[in-house]
Amino acid sequence: MNGFDSTGDKLLEPLRSNPVTAAIFGVASTIGDFSIIWHVIGLVRAIGSVDRAHQAIALSVALGIESLIVNQGFKRLFRRQRPTMSGDTRFDIRTPSTSSFPSGHASSATFACIILISFTGWPFGVVFIAIAVVVALSRVVVRIHHFSDIAGGIVFGAVLGSIAVPLIHSILSSFNT
Repeated sequence: MNGFDSTGDKLLEPLRSNPVTAAIFGVASTIGDFSIIWHVIGLVRAIGSVDRAHQAIALSVALGIESLIVNQGFKRLFRRQRPTMSGDTRFDIRTPSTSSFPSGHASSATFACIILISFTGWPFGVVFIAIAVVVALSRVVVRIHHFSDIAGGIVFGAVLGSIAVPLIHSILSSFNT
């Protein structure tokens, strides 16, 4: 695992050194806090549509549940130390209060992406995937997670998302009948 993490860290170093990519990934890490980006996307999609407003509420509730499962459940089981306590000094980010594995940002990004794609399909799905990848990678770029933490977060988010989608659609369909 150390070799995987070390290789990932070295591959991302050029992103830390470039002012443009450093700014992008620094912002991505911040807007990934508390799933802010995903709640905002849900709210923006909700403008002008009762059905999309229901979807936004469902997304926000699901993200809250996902956060509890990952941050108060799985992270407490693994208790992995972070690569740094407060991240790379080149970035101004919030100091996390939970352990490192799995990455909550990567998990929630994958989870939200799966749910949003189930609502919109393509081509919006490509945009959601791109945002999710940037948010997930940002956590390694700012050195608050190991590369394997985001890989684990992606897996956790995908599993939880695949469970959540049919449940959400079932609940939402009850509003339409």
